[in-house]
Amino acid sequence: MTRGYMQSPSPAARPPATARTINSGQSCIAAKRFLVVDSVADDFLERFQAQLEALHTGDPSEEDTAIGPQARSDLRDELHRQVQESLKAGARLLLGGEPAPGAGYYYPVTLLDGVTEGMPVADEETFGPVAPVIRVSDADHAVAVANRSRYGLGGAVWSRDRERAEAVGQRLEVGAVFVNGMVKSDPRLPFGGVKASGYGRELGAFGIREFTNIQTVWIG
Repeated sequence: MTRGYMQSPSPAARPPATARTINSGQSCIAAKRFLVVDSVADDFLERFQAQLEALHTGDPSEEDTAIGPQARSDLRDELHRQVQESLKAGARLLLGGEPAPGAGYYYPVTLLDGVTEGMPVADEETFGPVAPVIRVSDADHAVAVANRSRYGLGGAVWSRDRERAEAVGQRLEVGAVFVNGMVKSDPRLPFGGVKASGYGRELGAFGIREFTNIQTVWIG
């Protein structure tokens, strides 16, 4: 499960929108939660919503389609359950929120504000185009919320202050940290998570070692 922390609206909202909706949100490294400092949250949400609204939902074989269907009907139903239960718990719906009618297992791009810990969209993995925004007071609050998750695949930290962002990233309990960039898989870099996101690494030199048996030889 991947999450993003935003300290300023300077990166606008295109990368976060892409990070949430890649493969229609059906990706382990798609951003699942957005922790945004309250002082910039309203500005960020305005830009984020505009980016999400611009994404075309439709036939995945068409070139202009950004959002395709969910893989199965039960996956779409589970995603809708997570959204509905979070709304009942106090989240605020800004976009989407209802399964699309007609053929195909489509679920619209959905944006939720006012999300808090304990809600399904905050505590569970949302495997679809649902973007929950959790407002935090500062970096310490963001790290605390992020690390309370049972998941720990990746995290992205966004800030004008790159050194501070790197320091925040080093405190996250995740397998990979990206500063001012969306979490991605790169064959040159080890990839894998901690906690309920798994163990071990693939890719890079560390990934090659996962396929070897190391022998210890001790000679007295």
